[in-house]
Amino acid sequence: MEDENKSGSVKKFLDLVKKSRRGKFKVYIGMSAGVGKTYRMLQEAHALKKNGIDIRIGYIETHNRVETHALLDGISSIPRRKIFYKGKELEEMDVNSIINIHPEVVIVDELAHSNVEGSKNAKRWQDVSDILDAGISVISAVNIQHLESMNEEIETITGIPITERIPDKILESADEIVNIDLTADELIERLKAGKIYDESKIQRALTNFFQPERILQLRELALKEVAHHLERKINIEVPKQIKLRPEKFMACISTNHQTAKIIIRKTARLASYYRSPWIVLYVQR
Repeated sequence: MEDENKSGSVKKFLDLVKKSRRGKFKVYIGMSAGVGKTYRMLQEAHALKKNGIDIRIGYIETHNRVETHALLDGISSIPRRKIFYKGKELEEMDVNSIINIHPEVVIVDELAHSNVEGSKNAKRWQDVSDILDAGISVISAVNIQHLESMNEEIETITGIPITERIPDKILESADEIVNIDLTADELIERLKAGKIYDESKIQRALTNFFQPERILQLRELALKEVAHHLERKINIEVPKQIKLRPEKFMACISTNHQTAKIIIRKTARLASYYRSPWIVLYVQR
């Protein structure tokens, strides 16, 4: 059944690629690191290549996971751009080379990544937008905690501030979102087996981020986000059923910027869920 689902997902994305002028955008989303997003992207890359699609790796991060690294064989990579920053040689995705080579599909991992100073764009999601605008389809991956509107909620759950975030509109613009789901027990077993982090980091991860109750909450958020995307996509693709809900939302904010951020994020998320108009009212004291 799992193989059939994978095959159906590949065929669906293959059809999207063939029909579009602007690149199509597919995102693998998960509740945390280690669920298998990069692995699945590379599996799909091989499947698309077998179907005659010119697919390249623009940027991939295997985190030295043996099973994931093995899937790099047979898929061409576009060399990264070297940048010297504060005396160190660093590497970033070479957006210009990707656009010039112009494959049909490119794999771009770590969607929420912040680029090194001196790059064309500050954020990788901006690089992805440029690639899509050039008519190249993109398959990418991100964790649920990097979604802008969930910033405070995620920090409350994990106790960890998330500095790398993507705007909700980026995920909303995706043509397809696939949730890579594991149970909390399965994810913890992967961690203990050394399939996520080096042995030196395992115990610390178990006592911090990878606690069962936290994983369950993050898993629920990821599942809800994908369900929300599917509902929105159905409404868009079936015009006769599109109706704005009667609800309207207003975010009232003051000069307290911390509170304003929380209110705006929550209002934006509610308005998106109900497909309702919303406004921001600024009250100066």
